[in-house]
Amino acid sequence: MNNLYDDSDTIAAISTPIGEGGIGIVRISGDQSLDLLSKIFEPANKDIKKNNKDQLLIPSRILTYGKIYDKKRNLIDEVLVSYMKSPTTYTGEETVEINCHGGIIPLRNILNTVVSLGARPAERGEFTKRAFLNGKLDLTQAEAVMDLISAKTDTSFNVAMTQLQGRLSEHIRLIRSYFIDLLVQITVNIDYPDEDIEELTYSNILESLHKIDSSLKELSASSERGRILREGLRIAIVGKPNVGKSSILNALLYEDRAIVTDVPGTTRDIIEETIDVRGIPVVITDTAGIRDTDDLVEKIGVEKSKLSIESSDLIFFVLDAARIIDEEDERIFSHIRDKNHIILINKNDVDNKAISSNEVKEHFGEDATEISAIRDGSIQEIETLIEEFVNSKSSGFAASQNFMITNARHKKLIDDSILAVSDAITSTEAFEPLEILEIDVNHAYELLGEIIGETTAGDIIDKVFERFCLGK
Repeated sequence: MNNLYDDSDTIAAISTPIGEGGIGIVRISGDQSLDLLSKIFEPANKDIKKNNKDQLLIPSRILTYGKIYDKKRNLIDEVLVSYMKSPTTYTGEETVEINCHGGIIPLRNILNTVVSLGARPAERGEFTKRAFLNGKLDLTQAEAVMDLISAKTDTSFNVAMTQLQGRLSEHIRLIRSYFIDLLVQITVNIDYPDEDIEELTYSNILESLHKIDSSLKELSASSERGRILREGLRIAIVGKPNVGKSSILNALLYEDRAIVTDVPGTTRDIIEETIDVRGIPVVITDTAGIRDTDDLVEKIGVEKSKLSIESSDLIFFVLDAARIIDEEDERIFSHIRDKNHIILINKNDVDNKAISSNEVKEHFGEDATEISAIRDGSIQEIETLIEEFVNSKSSGFAASQNFMITNARHKKLIDDSILAVSDAITSTEAFEPLEILEIDVNHAYELLGEIIGETTAGDIIDKVFERFCLGK
């Protein structure tokens, strides 16, 4: 965010998506919000007068009907206006929201008029940044606002809402309080060694550090599930041609998205779709069948399939129940052996079965799930496998309280804090001077402060809000 701008001036932006809609909103925030509104708004209620500052005496937090005019007194639109007094607003500042018809013309004309009278166009996330700077939100809550907007499922929405309500922040502050207690004891023993105070032993320090370390590691462990719920679980369906990969995709989508034929090599390019599997956002990819081929187009598809394997969180390796395991299956399995994968034996409804889960276990040393892409029960079984995989990525207190790390910035700071605590534990076990321990413990404490914005540099704060949309 450009720091040449004064955070105390009045800003304005369109806060609803551009396009046709029933309602559009222009939001204004800052000390001049009511002054600007008073210059362009004419209430239908003639009993609403102006004060000696030429400001409309509009009641706060009540929708007021009227008309908006431009500087030349040309009618722009009929509107509903809400005026909210500071400090009890989203930004903590005087705020106006103009609800007009949801087309681009009235929205643009109202915004241009407000800007022409002295407001500044808001930058990305600037309303939420002001809420943060004015103490309405901490940094994790501010970031949760964007997660709410971009949530793809009810579950990811609920996780973001939990963060917006401050559950993650409270837990971070609780861990920081453990650091504070330890730092106070270390400092007192350093500064007043001859005073009659309780001596801090190295065993006491180790006990506190291990308690902190355990809390931090549990939070860090929740990050994989949190990332999946925020960004989506990437699943690649792989296998040799004509094993039913596209049929599985269509069944999970509950629609015929991919072309299905008995001709091997029908799918020649990557087909990617986003679905909701029991509250889990899933980005699922149907890949071209992997085999040796002289067909140039199919060969390109095979290479894309291999790349898709590398970028996936989970792989469905599909076998055909009517075909024995061959060298192509073995070659594909060699690509996925060391990655998260589930073996599916498709077409288990055929009469002439060539393989079963027992044969697969003997051949690959792993269990397999027998399914039929044309039967609803099998699809529910696949959905259960997805749900179990995601749930395995988080456990313990954080999971039970439905808060977790969903943000890469938070994850890195927590992991860096764990490293600092580990250094402190090593120093404690070596009976290093307390001054050495204090450096590592304080560093870990400061790193956690960056998560909630209490010790975060201005340029980092700017980068956080640059990811936001305009008007939020």
